[in-house]
Amino acid sequence: MSMYTDLVLSQQTYFSTGHTRPVKERKKQLMALRQAISDNEEAILEALHGDLHKSHSEAFMTEIGYLYKEIDFTLKHLKKWCEPKSLDSRPLLPGGKGTIYPQPYGSVLILAPWNYPFQLAIAPLIGAIAAGNCAVVKPSEMTPRTSHLLHWLLTRTFPESYVAVVQGDVHTAEALLEAPFDYLFFTGSPAIGKKVMAAAAKQLIPHTLELGGKSPAIVHKDADMKKTADRIAWGKVLNAGQTCVAPDYIMVHEDVYTSLLDALKQSFQKQMKHIDKEGFEYPKLVHDKHFDRMVSFLDEGTIAFGGEHDRSRRFFAPTILTNLPSNARIMEEEIFGPILPVLQYRSFTQVKAQVNKHPNPLAAYLFTETASLQKEFIHDISFGGGCINDTILHLTSPELPFGGIGSSGTGQYHGKYSFDTFSHYKSIVKQSTRFEVPGRYKRGPRMLKMIKKLF
Repeated sequence: MSMYTDLVLSQQTYFSTGHTRPVKERKKQLMALRQAISDNEEAILEALHGDLHKSHSEAFMTEIGYLYKEIDFTLKHLKKWCEPKSLDSRPLLPGGKGTIYPQPYGSVLILAPWNYPFQLAIAPLIGAIAAGNCAVVKPSEMTPRTSHLLHWLLTRTFPESYVAVVQGDVHTAEALLEAPFDYLFFTGSPAIGKKVMAAAAKQLIPHTLELGGKSPAIVHKDADMKKTADRIAWGKVLNAGQTCVAPDYIMVHEDVYTSLLDALKQSFQKQMKHIDKEGFEYPKLVHDKHFDRMVSFLDEGTIAFGGEHDRSRRFFAPTILTNLPSNARIMEEEIFGPILPVLQYRSFTQVKAQVNKHPNPLAAYLFTETASLQKEFIHDISFGGGCINDTILHLTSPELPFGGIGSSGTGQYHGKYSFDTFSHYKSIVKQSTRFEVPGRYKRGPRMLKMIKKLF
């Protein structure tokens, strides 16, 4: 038995009272969460700066503003989402009516990562509350200031029997995974995702895994080089590349290879030009081990731009790597940092072969005006989601589902898709008792003929 079994059972007892289910109550709690975030914006920003050196503008855009948008969208549509859905089509036998009822699971576990430690803890919680569940949130120990702040903020806002926060390291996460939750939601690496999935399988607990992968940026020869470079550089500079959907590497058509490299250098210089001026903060790498991993990649190719780093500050500048050997380790692992390898291609067949060496990236980006290539990109490459002629933006709208496929994850969330993730859709057929279908309980050839007429 897990040391957290009692916590889960207390939440399941609270859930059984029905208190979390009325739409009015769900809205009340979402508004309380929004107010708690709003009242403590400065403390959240300071915690994120302390853990990851994020500027207040970047932290607000990626960790707070998005949550306001998500909560507001959910509040606007929640009543409709919660309504039972009556079917137009009839069940097999006359007199019946089919209805689908969205119902909460009970007590859900949310395991949050370190790279967006506030947003990726709260975003799934919004969906869990909206669907009528209780929740336990486990923040990352790699970002202790944000983890402590999450504990302080959520315990002041909600009773533990409704929303609880458990802090701790990997052993804490393992103990939580042994508890009898009704649903698991994990964001992190594929390696840890496998362990979460195995733990869920032991208890047959339904789950969502938001993982990662090597997300390519593909640049065709007809792309606008300046806009392409600016948008790829922006996606890579964000959080110092520690973003699950950051462009992991570039494949550029050989005809515009040099043009893109020149444009990328200018874009990185432009986006980093205030680095030594007062008020500019560029995120640092999360810990020394991750920093050392980035340094180890530098010898695998030619540094075409950047490469500066300082271990005392865990500062690592945006870096372009070229001339990579075919067996380069950096092309086998998700980088999750500010290094950007650039490869060349001659045909789109080469692109598909390279991307498919690492199946199912979480994101993919294509820069071209050619409609046939856009269609080929969408239909012939398997990835979670992405953009054409931009990066990152596909995860910013609550109207678009976000999630991976295969090795990059299972399940989706954001907006209505979060509500769906944390809801079980219960199908009910209500059958009339005013009459009985003739011959329903008979057997034999005559009944077989009647049955065939129903299909």
